Amino acid sequence: MKQNFTIRQGAFDGVEAFLAVARHRSFRKASAELGVTPSATSQAIRALEARVGAALFIRTTRSVGLTEAGERFLSRAKPAFEELVAASEAARDLGQRPAGLLRLTVPRAVVPILLEPLIASFSQAYPEIEVEIDASGELVDLAAAGFDAGVRMGQVIAADMVAVRLAPPFPFVVVGSPDYLRRRRRPERIDDLRHHACLRMRRTNGSIAPWSFVDGNKPIEAIVSGPLIAHDFTTLLGAAAEGMGLAQVPAPIAANLVRAGKLVPMLKPFAPMTPGVFLYYPSRHQMMPKLRAFIDHVKARSRTASSTRSISQRSRAGNTLNRR
Repeated sequence: MKQNFTIRQGAFDGVEAFLAVARHRSFRKASAELGVTPSATSQAIRALEARVGAALFIRTTRSVGLTEAGERFLSRAKPAFEELVAASEAARDLGQRPAGLLRLTVPRAVVPILLEPLIASFSQAYPEIEVEIDASGELVDLAAAGFDAGVRMGQVIAADMVAVRLAPPFPFVVVGSPDYLRRRRRPERIDDLRHHACLRMRRTNGSIAPWSFVDGNKPIEAIVSGPLIAHDFTTLLGAAAEGMGLAQVPAPIAANLVRAGKLVPMLKPFAPMTPGVFLYYPSRHQMMPKLRAFIDHVKARSRTASSTRSISQRSRAGNTLNRR
């Protein structure tokens, strides 16, 4: 049969006073150390003795000594109290400065694009913070799994989470290798995908995700088929680059391979937009300094990137006017 154990209210009251009196063998000196009156110390000791059920001190007009019960209580209470104080100081230290272990759950595909440069600069700025990255597409309960924050696309983040933007909105694009497109006719319409090998994603709930498109303002879901089912975009992207078939992936993760000519985007007019990628966490009220530092770093990097993009756009516009 399961027993119920509870800590009585005030169970630790008087222990600090007891240890001070035992150390000084004096109520007066113990009271001075604790910053209270001798009367308050005496009352705390009497209340402790009442709860323990035994006298802990032998008091005379000239001296204070420990009873046998007091000696036994001291031998167990002193190391336990010191450990509690040390535990409080360790917790307080993490609560007052950016330090400790910062655990993040992120999709594998965003690690090389967003997280690697961000983590590198963050670690240089905050050397007392260790960063642990769990690269997985599975949606987890941050608190239950012991994560400080997560990174996900905006549309899958729960409404009760606080979200900080990491990347602007972007489209989901269909890509294929030049080698694959030499063997198959390039699709021009969504319906053309019926004649193509389409590489698919299995969701964390076990279902296979359809491909999503838009036709004007009308959302369309296409059920496709093909030779490969994967659990992450990185695998789909690699398979598409090897010519296995077409893949629908976030545009940013395909950008380098598209620039290198290893993948070709298609069906662009039908590409659906997503809200972008966000860092998310449960509550501003429970935030530790290590997470606050990471969020501030993310925002600072985002402002720098926005400023750089703005300067670049103005420069391009100026060059266009000059050419005219």
